[in-house]
Formats: sequence, structure tokens, C-alpha cells
Amino acid sequence: MAIERTLSIIKPDATRRNLTGKIVAKFEDAGLRVVASRRIKLSQADAEAFYAVHAARPFFADLVKFMISGPVVVQVLEGEGAIQKNRDVMGATNPANAAEGTIRKEFAESIEANSVHGSDAPETAANEIKFFFSDLQIVG
Repeated sequence: MAIERTLSIIKPDATRRNLTGKIVAKFEDAGLRVVASRRIKLSQADAEAFYAVHAARPFFADLVKFMISGPVVVQVLEGEGAIQKNRDVMGATNPANAAEGTIRKEFAESIEANSVHGSDAPETAANEIKFFFSDLQIVG
């Protein structure tokens, strides 16, 4: 399997409850390395731009409102098959459907406040990483 990079966001519900370290530990325990990380507060314009792919969906306004409700931790994870591995560690979007031991099963409050975001494909990962980080900020 190839070494990949993927974007991970620890969402406001998780940062509010001080779960950042526990979530990062789950990624690291799965063999992923954090090669870039920063804690930020998204503006409405940033959240709208990042989630623009969902702009026509009925949940878009609520998603943006949630993502600007508190700080998030954006990070680049690296490792073999990092995109799928990250998704496996996160668990299903709906925490009710997430497998035991996954981040969303353990920490999510709801389908919206589900603690983490992760890229879903190589092209998405590349675009999402560039949204938050320059090449100089990623240190493998």
C-alpha cells in the first residue's frame, strides 16, 4: 500500500470537550503520523468555502454554523493507505452505525456533531490539505 496524506479535522464538539489528545492517539495507534497540525477558528466564509461541495444540500447552513461554533484542529495525517485508514478509525458518519472502538462511536454527540472530518479520496485529500496548509507547513 502506498504512503498517502489525508486531511483530518477535529470538530468543535470534540475540542470543546478537550478530546483532541484522545483522538490524535487513536490515529497514531492506527499507524498514522501527524505531519502538520494547528488549532484554528474558522470564519463563516472559510467554512462555506471548505464545504462548498455541499452548498445545495439542506444541511449546509447548519453544518457551517456548527463548524464556526468553536475552534477546530486541522491536521495532515500520513501513512500507508492513510485515507482509508483514517476513515476506518473515524467510523461511520452516523455514530449509531459506527463500529465499536471508532472515534465517532466513542465520542460523537450526534450525526452532525460527530467529532471528526476526514478526506474521502486522494483528490479530495490534496485539495483539502491545500485549503489549510502550505507545503512548508507539512513536515514528514
